[in-house]
Parts: sequence; C-alpha cells; structure tokens
Amino acid sequence: MNNQQIVTSRRSLIKAGLGAGLLATYPTLLLAGAQKEETLADNVATAMSRSIDSPNKPYLVFSKKEYGEMWLADMMERTKKFKHLSEHDARRILINVQYESVRAGLDTQLVLGLIQVESGFRRYAISSAGAMGLMQVMPFWVKSIGKPDQDKHILFDIRTNLRYGCTILRHYLNMENGDLYRALGRYNGSTGQPQYPNAVFGAYKSRWIYEGPL
Repeated sequence: MNNQQIVTSRRSLIKAGLGAGLLATYPTLLLAGAQKEETLADNVATAMSRSIDSPNKPYLVFSKKEYGEMWLADMMERTKKFKHLSEHDARRILINVQYESVRAGLDTQLVLGLIQVESGFRRYAISSAGAMGLMQVMPFWVKSIGKPDQDKHILFDIRTNLRYGCTILRHYLNMENGDLYRALGRYNGSTGQPQYPNAVFGAYKSRWIYEGPL
C-alpha cells in the first residue's frame, strides 16, 4: 500500500464512520478479542504463515524520514495517557504498529484505536476468553499459522503480537470484502453486533486521528 492509498483509506474511514454515526466517543474498554477458530484454506494459511515468518526488522514507513519523526513524536505524546506504559515500550509499540499495519494494508491509526479498546496498551493483558497481549490474539493462531511447537506466551512479545494481530485483521478484512465494520466484529468474535466496532471507531476518533504528512 503506497502513501496515497493510506491517505485515501484514512479519509474513507473518517467519512464512512461519521456518515454511519459510528464515531461517538467511547471510554477505554477491555473488550478482549475472541476470534473464532476456523479451518483455513491451504493458500490462506500459507500466506498468513509467510507474513508471520517475515524476518524484516520494523521501521517507520513514511515517504520522508522527517515525516516519520513527526508522527512518532505526536503519537508518543498521545500515549502518555496510559500511565503504566514506559517511554521505551511506547516507542517500541508505535514503531511496530506503524510498520506492521502498513505492511498489512491497514490504517495505522485505526489499529492504535483497536489496541486501546482491546488491551489499553497492556502487553501482558489476558482476556476471559484467553486472548493475549496488546491486540488480544487467541492462542490457537500460534498453532494454525505459526509454528506448532511454539509456546503461546510468544504473544506477549510486542513485535510478535502486533504482527499476528495485523495479519489476522487483514485476513478478516479480506473475508469481508473490505467491510471494516464486519471485519472488526470478526476480530472480536461478535460479528454483526455494533458495540465493538463502535468502540474501536470511537477510540480512533477521540484519540488517534492524524492528519500530518505521510
């Protein structure tokens, strides 16, 4: 996804959300993900596994280095609300979120809203359904698209969790033919119900919209 596509995607999200009345401000909630285990087609499982296995080190993906620095400084200020989050972890999370979201063709700012709703930026969060980490990934994904012998606790690793989360959300978005509202419902295990997509869009609007250069 190039920078113009990212800008277009961002504007479409804002327009669609406002038009549907979905962007009312919601409090930070722990609406932990409970993705449903499914049988993946071989080509889908292979593509997702390749995405997870990519060895590339994360970096800020912007058309100019200074644009990335501007974005990071802005986002660092916004994460100060989350008092438990150290400056070191906030920086790691932001760089990884930006890299992994762009790599997956997702809106970075929306993913930040999702993380706020899912875990409140707590990397060791565990839901009642067993979802883990920043993006509340269900452990069965480690077996289905990761390595069968890996321990589920790798989902507490910042980079690993964000890579899984973005790959899974991209998968759901593909399944729903680009319908972000339904893809978010799948991510949360509540397809067709409004509460979770509304909460993510609300967090996005209230804290994460970014209109700076890409």
